[in-house]
Amino acid sequence: MDGKRAGMGRTEQVLGRVRTYRSLVLPGWDLVCVLLGSTLAAWLLRPLPLPLIDLTINARIYGLLLSFGVVSGLYRGRWTVASFSEVRILATSYAAATVAEVAYQWARGDRDHDGLVVLATLLSFSASGVGRAAWRVWYERFQRPQNGKRVIIVVDGEAGLQMTRGMLLDRESEYLPVAIIDGDPMHAHRMIMGIPVAGTTDEVSVVARRFQAEAVIVGAPHLPAATLGVIVEEARNAGCEVLIVPPLGPSDDPTRSAEAIRPLTELDLLQRREVSTDWAVITAYLRGKRVLVTGAGGSIGSELCRQIVKAAPASLVKLDRDESALQATQLSIEGHGLLNDPTLVVADIRDASRLLEVFRQHRPEIVFHAAALKHLSLLEMHPSEAVKTNVDGTQKVIAACADINVERFVNISTDKAADPTSVLGYSKRIGERITATYAISLPSAKYLSVRFGNVIGSRGSVIHSFRAQAANGGPLTVTHPDVTRFFMTVEEAVLLVIQAGGIGRTGEALILDMGEPIRIDDVARRVAASVEPAVDITYTGLRPGEKMHEVLFGAGEIDERPEHPLISHVRVPPLAIANLEQLRYGLQDEVRAKLAELAGSSLQNANVISFVTNDSENPGGRGQAPRGLGAAVGS
Repeated sequence: MDGKRAGMGRTEQVLGRVRTYRSLVLPGWDLVCVLLGSTLAAWLLRPLPLPLIDLTINARIYGLLLSFGVVSGLYRGRWTVASFSEVRILATSYAAATVAEVAYQWARGDRDHDGLVVLATLLSFSASGVGRAAWRVWYERFQRPQNGKRVIIVVDGEAGLQMTRGMLLDRESEYLPVAIIDGDPMHAHRMIMGIPVAGTTDEVSVVARRFQAEAVIVGAPHLPAATLGVIVEEARNAGCEVLIVPPLGPSDDPTRSAEAIRPLTELDLLQRREVSTDWAVITAYLRGKRVLVTGAGGSIGSELCRQIVKAAPASLVKLDRDESALQATQLSIEGHGLLNDPTLVVADIRDASRLLEVFRQHRPEIVFHAAALKHLSLLEMHPSEAVKTNVDGTQKVIAACADINVERFVNISTDKAADPTSVLGYSKRIGERITATYAISLPSAKYLSVRFGNVIGSRGSVIHSFRAQAANGGPLTVTHPDVTRFFMTVEEAVLLVIQAGGIGRTGEALILDMGEPIRIDDVARRVAASVEPAVDITYTGLRPGEKMHEVLFGAGEIDERPEHPLISHVRVPPLAIANLEQLRYGLQDEVRAKLAELAGSSLQNANVISFVTNDSENPGGRGQAPRGLGAAVGS
């Protein structure tokens, strides 16, 4: 083994010298090829014992080839040896040398050597190309991983193929590609550096057994969740581990993407299509502005802060009542958690006087309101807490915005506010209508809401719960085998929240396209299958206030997308009140009582439901303060 390593070491030294002196090695090889080509051409045209072409012709041909090669960069290492680009330049250089030599011969009145020159350069070019190809084949074989795990690569496009090439040229790689799976049947039977495209995504298990693969690497991270699920099942049937390459950034090198390979997670199995946005355009309204984020320590709030910082605001105030969560947000943005930044604010949105103090000190121009209570079952048991935070707190934040003339307020709502059946849903729907009420009363500003569903991987999400249950040996608890929910990643949600803040019209709720709903039972089964030993799944039944299937649009709401293909705009009716003072002082007690009634009646009382969902038109007309307190939330 030591002798083998020593031999490899000497080979690598030779390769290093060849790369270093490439500008001498390749011209030297081409000189040999010119001499060989001219000799063979002379023998073919005049079959005498080893005739030699005139050395002056040889010298001119080689001199012309060298000149054109230097000018074109052929000998400066600009292209990979034997690549299409290099061969094209090599052919161009030989052709130019041939034309120049024939023209020189004609200028001298000598037309006897035309055929000899053309045949000689053609044979020389062939020898030059064959030599380069032989070198590349040997070099690529030498560079292949020596002890890597045998893997199948699932690709979808050129980036995946480039990653495969990069892996095959890394002797230290942990993975040795033995076959490629390509979702495009037009690519069947292709060979990539000697590695065959051996099947499609529904043939993974067959290909894995055929090539004795130990793992499957998904090099196409934007595959639909259904396709990814098929690949996972096929791989596990063949006893293969499943790995994945995360999505590449615009500046990432596809050949180095193998460095980011990691095990597949449940989040990958829920992954949605990539959101296409122009970052510079969607964040233009944030640049140079004073911005404040409530709930800055939460999953959505902290990611909002991380993205807003990139937009170069004049300042970013991060407000939360949880000091540890604020520290985590500071760590993720600034790389330390010293808590010494005055833009880190500990405050409770339930405290109106504290909010006014903070807003008057920092005077934000744009506010994102992410602070909320969000756990449905807890709020069913404690509806007054939903009022204190999701209703009272939202109203107090907006009142502080109005006090200092905030330009733009974005209230982050939930899909549970569409046709609500839970205390959480009703409280967030009221928050949307409070926002719309201020939008009418303050027409010079922009007040709007953004509505979306479950965030994958957020604190307390279903995936976190499943992981914790699996770690404890199970069982995984699912409310119903057919229950579905909308999911999106926190990055995607925040990106579209920021975009919605730029394109939304005052008084609207903007609804993010969540794609197709996902069965919670499918998620549980994937988590259960990924752990050893296997864990069971039990069904507990729907909890009070829960829906079997969530919706994004309430009754009467129309899906209109005038600005962005993934963002819908719906009108939110304002509260039927005489003025904002009634909203500030006359609403909370009634809402608190009604939500307590909702919790006590399991949300089945039709009169109570109409209290929140009545969307009758504002009788005062758009731009005027609504008239008549009515039922406080509906006319």
